[in-house]
Amino acid sequence: MFKDESVSITQSIKNVKDVAKIFTEFTKTFTLPASKTNNKLFKHYYNFDIVDGFDARTKKSATIELNHLPFKKGKIKLEGVELKNRRPYAYKVTFYGNTVDLKDLLGEDKLNSLSSLNSLNETFSASDIETALKRNPASNDIVVPLLTHTQRLYYDSGSGHENEPNAENNIYYDGGTGHRHGVGWNQLKYALRIHKIIEAIESRYGLTFSTDFFTSSNDPYYDLFMWLHRKKGVVSSGGQLDEYTKLIDGWSTATGDVSEMINSSTIVITEASFVDAFNLVLSRSTSTPYDISITRNGTEVYSETGITSLSKNINLFPYVEDDAEYSATLTYTNALTFTNITWEVDYTLPFDPPATESYSTGSFDAPADFEFVITEQIPEMKVIDFLTGIFKMFNLVAYVEDDGTIKVQTLDDFYATSNTYDISQYVDVNSSQVDTALPYREVSFKYEDTKTYLASVHNQLFSQEWAKTDYTKVDTDGNVVDGGLYSVVAPFGHPQYERLIDVNDETQTSIQWGWSADDNQESYIGKPILFYPVYNAINDNGVAEELSYCDVVNPDGSFASHIPITGSINMPSNSVSFSSGTSTANINFKAEKNEYTGDSSFTGTLFENYYKTYIQDVFNIKARLTKVKAYLPMKILLNFTLADRFDINGQRYKINSIETNLATGESNIELLNEL
Repeated sequence: MFKDESVSITQSIKNVKDVAKIFTEFTKTFTLPASKTNNKLFKHYYNFDIVDGFDARTKKSATIELNHLPFKKGKIKLEGVELKNRRPYAYKVTFYGNTVDLKDLLGEDKLNSLSSLNSLNETFSASDIETALKRNPASNDIVVPLLTHTQRLYYDSGSGHENEPNAENNIYYDGGTGHRHGVGWNQLKYALRIHKIIEAIESRYGLTFSTDFFTSSNDPYYDLFMWLHRKKGVVSSGGQLDEYTKLIDGWSTATGDVSEMINSSTIVITEASFVDAFNLVLSRSTSTPYDISITRNGTEVYSETGITSLSKNINLFPYVEDDAEYSATLTYTNALTFTNITWEVDYTLPFDPPATESYSTGSFDAPADFEFVITEQIPEMKVIDFLTGIFKMFNLVAYVEDDGTIKVQTLDDFYATSNTYDISQYVDVNSSQVDTALPYREVSFKYEDTKTYLASVHNQLFSQEWAKTDYTKVDTDGNVVDGGLYSVVAPFGHPQYERLIDVNDETQTSIQWGWSADDNQESYIGKPILFYPVYNAINDNGVAEELSYCDVVNPDGSFASHIPITGSINMPSNSVSFSSGTSTANINFKAEKNEYTGDSSFTGTLFENYYKTYIQDVFNIKARLTKVKAYLPMKILLNFTLADRFDINGQRYKINSIETNLATGESNIELLNEL
């Protein structure tokens, strides 16, 4: 480095000025001399004629050392080269902490790129939907909630309902003749435990999240499911209603020199530069036509329709990329049988003769069943947006531990484990500043999408967005404190659900349902919906009842038959339980009246449980943002964490941010006084 070069690293985990964001270490751009060592390291980047030169488009792993002791691990990015007299003088670089690499690693990938989720695929049929509707979520990661995409349900135990308008939507079961009514089986869709999405992200990107928050013992997180609702209306593959789809999933996991079968349906090209050819070969003995779609990281790169040949060889070499995942899906109208389906990868390693890696299914059947392929039905959302949304809901913070694990905790838990350092003797008493800690007069917490029918009606009736809370503070004279407005917005849909009333006698049933329709009562796609499936018995006024389930639906949408469902089913809820005595936790930001009980006892909102302590401290009249300059010794610089407290002359502070000049040891520290 230049002898007089200063490198200033800024650290912050949760900044009072931007409460919704997760921060990490970063530096202001600094320069490195164009020495022989650095020219070799950066491959004379200023010379663009060099073949296979330094790639400045991506960050490189790096470590900052202080006195030869590791200080921070992260990434370094080359910003450019400064020239003097047409000769290289300095390389401009920026250092970033490891957590920021998540955004680079996940990029623009969407949830449908998480191919390992397809190990949970289900068949989409009336009997399978019925089974999953009655499946206990306590021990199952795929369930079906009573949440319809189009049909509006009601409950009427009275006689003669078959002659009433919209009688087909009555879910009370009546065994009489001349009427068919209830919830249509194809009005329902599967839902997936979000913990399986977290696990799929770990698998896809080689990450390891800690189990502080992402654990099965944490009910508000672990009991949360995502509704697999990607398209309006009935589940389909995008083709005709009488078509079937089947993800080809007959391969065994295996590892080669340039490719790998990471699960039963997905191949990864690990060394694209050595690949000479890449093909999918399908062999069979009959000519029943079929279509095929091949995806790379969840995006279709090849498709073909009406294939009748007995042997089909598909050239995928034009679509080869490093670390890309490939899978194939069949669409057909009649059952298919293949004698073999094979991925073939031809390659040549340096100093070795050409070779081939092949992965075969052997005999493979595609039955006349519609397969619910999760990566085709999961809502369209970026992986990074999904993670950001979960972090915003539960006010999580993250940082990378020494072993590479990404430590994920709630902010309160993060601050609960800390050490204290007395830095009084290191503070420059000639330079300090005390500012107001509150940059806002109001902070709002809400969901991006509350446009489903019942939530929209709530917004209109009460002039208050469903589940949104606004935190404000007034002074002793009743005046709202000064400052700007700030919003924490979770990028999900958040419906309001409805507990059904028996319209025959106006008593409450035990059934709660959801309706994914807009305020025009038309099917609505919206943002991805997260909810709790509450496994609850079907009762009417305390008496065990039957729910009418239409297991045969005609092509025109009319019902051909209905059957009774008894016992317990999955009912969508914004609260972990229907009983506040069991749990008050819910995913509203505001303490709304509970849809099932109608009372206000479910006080464990996202704001109350995860934001309140921090926000109240910031809005406290005694809160101050103190800025000091200090020269911290190595024993503190190398060991403190952002959860730790600094003591100055008997007063204890949390660290809002700290910027350290690594050359001089001078630190500019922003501190929040602990209340």
